[in-house]
Amino acid sequence: MIEGHIYKLFDEELRELKEKILFEGSLVEKAVRNAIKALQTRDSELARRVIEDDDLINKKEVEIEEFCIKLLALRQPAAKDLRFITTAVKINYDLERMGDMAVNVCERVLDLNLEPQLKPYIDLPEVAEIAQTMVKESLEAFVREDVQLAWKVTNEDEKVDHRTEQIFRELLTYMSEDLKTISRATRLLFIAKYLERLADHAVSIAELVIFLVEGKIIRHRKYSEKI
Repeated sequence: MIEGHIYKLFDEELRELKEKILFEGSLVEKAVRNAIKALQTRDSELARRVIEDDDLINKKEVEIEEFCIKLLALRQPAAKDLRFITTAVKINYDLERMGDMAVNVCERVLDLNLEPQLKPYIDLPEVAEIAQTMVKESLEAFVREDVQLAWKVTNEDEKVDHRTEQIFRELLTYMSEDLKTISRATRLLFIAKYLERLADHAVSIAELVIFLVEGKIIRHRKYSEKI
């Protein structure tokens, strides 16, 4: 009877852990969404709010890590339960870093808003939209333990890389043709890189989902070899 109660309690704790991850994920999705909106609308106040709200994401990251350590120490899980907790630890890290990427974008936005806009923001929001979808779908894959959706996320990363390279080439052309554009173009280059890193973290979560469900570690393989 006591053993059954312990198992039931552990199941509830695992559900609580998943809920904590999802709440942190919702905070990150909001931060990324607002960071891109701040860029497009040149909204410095919104950018500052994203930076300030990052404290909550950081607090959730610490809370989740401590919760996972407690579960590992007290419950001594095995097999898939152990994979779930270790996966949650790593997803927690990826989410916190995503929040940092949103903050980094907003810091560059504040700098950019001190000068006239260099160019219409068309390509960066397109990259951001792909990256945001990857973040959303990677979390959905985690919730549903959906391996097919996780693979989809990993394969989307090539689109982000390709478009980021195009942005880099275009901005380098601006800088070579007019030295006065260097500071603004450099900040936009940073933003493009932050969005690329955001997508990389989404891929990391998707790969962790595949590990959770199938027990396979697939990092460092070419995506064409995974299908």
